[in-house]
Amino acid sequence: MALYAELHRHLGGSVVPRVLWRYFHRSGDALANRFPDYTEFEEFYTRPRNTLDEYLELHTLVEKVQTEETLPYFVYRLMRGAYIFENLAYLELRYTPYLRTPDHLSQSERIDAMVQVVETVSKASQVGEYPIVMGQILCMHSRLPYEVNRAIVDLAAQMQPHVCAVDLAGGDAHYRDRLDEFVELYAYARSLGLKTTGHLYETTEGCYPELLPYLMRIGHGIQIPLLHPDLLGEIAARNQCLEVCPTTYLKTGTLESVHQLKTVFDRCFEAGVEIAICTDNAGLHNVRLPFEYENLLTHNIIDFEQLQACQAAAFRHAFAWPYGKHPASILTSALSETRAESVPLTQATPLIDTESLSQSV
Repeated sequence: MALYAELHRHLGGSVVPRVLWRYFHRSGDALANRFPDYTEFEEFYTRPRNTLDEYLELHTLVEKVQTEETLPYFVYRLMRGAYIFENLAYLELRYTPYLRTPDHLSQSERIDAMVQVVETVSKASQVGEYPIVMGQILCMHSRLPYEVNRAIVDLAAQMQPHVCAVDLAGGDAHYRDRLDEFVELYAYARSLGLKTTGHLYETTEGCYPELLPYLMRIGHGIQIPLLHPDLLGEIAARNQCLEVCPTTYLKTGTLESVHQLKTVFDRCFEAGVEIAICTDNAGLHNVRLPFEYENLLTHNIIDFEQLQACQAAAFRHAFAWPYGKHPASILTSALSETRAESVPLTQATPLIDTESLSQSV
């Protein structure tokens, strides 16, 4: 039975290296000539980068091949892997639809084409043999003009319930010069009844308290407990959950060691701030959600009780999970009912006649 919820996964970074490499070779992409051997490609694709900006450049590698025509290929394989290898019951998949439209079109034509991208992802994610509840999060982007970002918000409102929220991506260090603009866009999104999250307080350059009141969840947010623990009280009061993606911070050079996350978890638990553990870019990292859980336990960042609290928090803060309980609770309730209805073991007919057995010995 699928048991887990993933709240922070990017469509661009979710493609595992082998699937992407095979696509390049089957489609005759120029990268097939650059990387004839898979091992070389995997090393290039998954190696750590020095900065978040350098790391985010890899998204452009995938965005250019994730078109309306090819998205079903990638989304199907994503859903299959998430169900079989990660036991996901719930997935929120985020991306910028504008960046999946043909770049030879005009801006207005690309805006009009975004709806087809969202519909394609929605249809491709409905895979009967891999039943995962999936919601889309549309990302505004720090590299896109105001008009495009506002159109993304409008599209998110138009495409509910396929779309469950909006986000802001593109590297949190780049928000500063347009901060008023992004505050306005988030306020607009909330006025339309949209749910909100945002890449914020991921790096030391991305700390903008002005945006916090507009967010229902915080994408990453690790610099709050690390550098601004005085904010934890108001984060808890607003019931904002942090989407913490452990492997990301090592791949981007944001943290030097996974052990630095112990401060993040300890201070959040002490302040009553909930955390959902996520993968962010499972393909770029070549890791899956259960590995993130195990790695935190192995390094004594959290204990089993705290892990279960984070897993439960992911379902509580999920934007589109339609049930009152998470799957483990549902399964526990079902098992309890089954046991209550079954014949007590002491009253059941023994499988072996122990009396006869004792007499024959």
